[in-house]
Amino acid sequence: MDHDKVPSTPRASFRKFLEQLSGVGKAIGVLTSGGDAQGMNAAVRAVVRMGIYAGAKVYFIYEGYQGMVDGGSNIVEADWESVSSILQVGGTIIGSARCKAFRTREGRLKAAHNLVQRGITNLCVIGGDGSLTGANIFREEWSGLLEELAQNGKINKEEVKKHGYLNVVGMVGSIDNDFCGTDMTIGTDSALHRIIEVVDAIMTTAQSHQRTFVLEVMGRHCGYLALVSALACGADWVFLPESPPEDGWQETMCIKLSENRARKKRLNIIIVAEGAIDSQNKPITSEQIKDLVVTQLGYDTRVTILGHVQRGGTPSAFDRILASRMGVDAVVALLKATPETPACVVSLSGNQVVRLPLMECVQMTQDVQKAMDERRFKDAVQLRGRSFEGNLNTYKRLSITMRDSEILKSGFNVAVINVGAPAAGMNAAVRSAVRFGISEGHKMYAVYDGFEGFAKGQIKEIGWSDVGGWTGQGGSILGTKRTLPGKYLEEIAAQMRTHSISALLIIGGFEAYLGLLELSAARGKHEELCVPMVMVPATVSNNVPGSDFSIGADTALNTITDTCDRIKQSASGTKRRVFIIETMGGYCGYLANMGGLAAGADAAYIFEEPFDIRDLQANVEHLTEKMKTTIQRGLVLRNESCSENYTTDFIYQLYSEEGKGVFDCRKNVLGHMQQGGAPSPFDRNFGTKISARAMQWITTKLKEAQGKGKKFITDDAICVLGICKRNLVFQPVAELKKETDFEHRIPKEQWWLKLRPLMKILAKYKASLDVSDLGQLEPVHRGHQEPAAI
Repeated sequence: MDHDKVPSTPRASFRKFLEQLSGVGKAIGVLTSGGDAQGMNAAVRAVVRMGIYAGAKVYFIYEGYQGMVDGGSNIVEADWESVSSILQVGGTIIGSARCKAFRTREGRLKAAHNLVQRGITNLCVIGGDGSLTGANIFREEWSGLLEELAQNGKINKEEVKKHGYLNVVGMVGSIDNDFCGTDMTIGTDSALHRIIEVVDAIMTTAQSHQRTFVLEVMGRHCGYLALVSALACGADWVFLPESPPEDGWQETMCIKLSENRARKKRLNIIIVAEGAIDSQNKPITSEQIKDLVVTQLGYDTRVTILGHVQRGGTPSAFDRILASRMGVDAVVALLKATPETPACVVSLSGNQVVRLPLMECVQMTQDVQKAMDERRFKDAVQLRGRSFEGNLNTYKRLSITMRDSEILKSGFNVAVINVGAPAAGMNAAVRSAVRFGISEGHKMYAVYDGFEGFAKGQIKEIGWSDVGGWTGQGGSILGTKRTLPGKYLEEIAAQMRTHSISALLIIGGFEAYLGLLELSAARGKHEELCVPMVMVPATVSNNVPGSDFSIGADTALNTITDTCDRIKQSASGTKRRVFIIETMGGYCGYLANMGGLAAGADAAYIFEEPFDIRDLQANVEHLTEKMKTTIQRGLVLRNESCSENYTTDFIYQLYSEEGKGVFDCRKNVLGHMQQGGAPSPFDRNFGTKISARAMQWITTKLKEAQGKGKKFITDDAICVLGICKRNLVFQPVAELKKETDFEHRIPKEQWWLKLRPLMKILAKYKASLDVSDLGQLEPVHRGHQEPAAI
């Protein structure tokens, strides 16, 4: 697309955007500090390119604060190409080191001198809370340090005046997700990928031998990785620093393990955070747990310590997109900062990038440790934030099997059904719904093969252990079909009556949404359909109105990103080659656009942004220019339905012809591999949590109406549950109708289109970013609204 003339952002607004953000005459230093994390490189790339784009000079500061203190060849100006091909690399290319010298005033004095010599008065620090605290001390001391340098004759008075203040913006790069104020830190999702890959592999061997595995994951002071991986693989027991087991846990755990074995479960998985403690703050080690299981139960038990594997490997699609969004916002924050602006940290809240006061977040992070030291564990869990607490409660609900006698029966029957195309994570959602429903006292029914199966009476009661081991399975175990309920309404109503179904949970994509509308409209004719119904979005296309995300889209995005990485590698080997890759998604460009952002594509053609032959021509010219640089490869993504006439073949032939003598072309259609595969940690968790929340809603609705003989005929009895910006929201389908483009099966407004300019800017096109959303510093939220954190 000719990015000078994108319809929504004409040249005038592009100029205005650059004026707002003028970086001319400014210099930004970027460093990574503390432990490394996957995705740091994506953040460095975004900072460098956005900085250069806005007219600023950007400097690499190698080896963290050590490089800042040592100066010389450790501080080097970066150009556009110096961050090419690093998006898919784990770790950090500019190095990271722990630095004692920077903790002293002399060290900081040297560092200030090195920065002033290059005119650097803006720092972008990517690291943990220690690194960010150091940056803030440096910022507060800055004018004093310059005065001292002037007195020592190292710099003159003009320089003191010119470089009078230092701006600091932080991004948290840490696999532990141990920083308060952000739902996710850069690297956490990738670390979960590593853990889940190992757990999936271990499960197969453990089942063969009926073994118990004790898995130790990282997290010295934070149990996030342990908790979320336990949730994502359905572990039998988890040990966390924030929430130690109650006294006498040894016996409780052994009883639970043996009960699970008695239910024909052939393996047990116990996950331990490396910083796990008991209620007296004494460490609980994996060896200790192993010895306990062996002596008490005599089970064949093995310990696996994952160690630094979790820090390694390529960053996940989520981390690349998160780091790119944060990196761009960090530059915007630096260029808009004034001497009065406090140091801020760029964070993620739900699905929004926000800026928070750095020291408030650091303080909260330290408060957690203090609460743990003082054995105030309830406070520690609350201080960790809404996402952590939610995960912990969900884990407890789904893992602790209640005896039948302990459950207060509700007398309600709830059915779960999968509709539409299969999406990875659907099974995790079904498991979660079934277990949550049973613990609420409902009888749970599984409907097989979508609405068609419903009409034929393929309905069976499903129990707690029937859904064991489902979280890691791809596709749909219940079976799913695209058929809509419209022509089967009589039969479906009859089945609802036969099985006295009191509520319905539908997990699926756009067909599920249409089906929900049809069922809603048929309530006048069939009173059996006057029950609470809720839909949880699950489709790789991510095109369901009422939610920013759907189950399965993250797994598909990772498949696309992995494939693009391999293709880019092949293209770099052959030199001067451009690949055109077709992605799925129907008319929804989510996968093509976000895949382009995560894989570092040069262009992504989507239906939502019309393009013509001049745009294609401009892209070819852009790639021709690119081939003159050291980056001699191109990557272009195309959504399968972005244009009726500009097909993948047409674009391939056009590029081949126009690029003759400069580059050659190859094409690749990814097809159904995007729907398959084991679900990503994100999809397992998202499916588990959102489905549990849907069951909670159903229970509330049913209990409110209990004994009143009330029929559910209002709009708010039939809803879609989704993430909207920062919150989980139930929206009546009747209201979502006006927000839907039914012809193209997409929502009329889609949040990710705001990230479109991001991809273009990072690919060196002129585009203007809407910075209105990247607004002001916010206070740290400690609220109790319905959080959307995953």
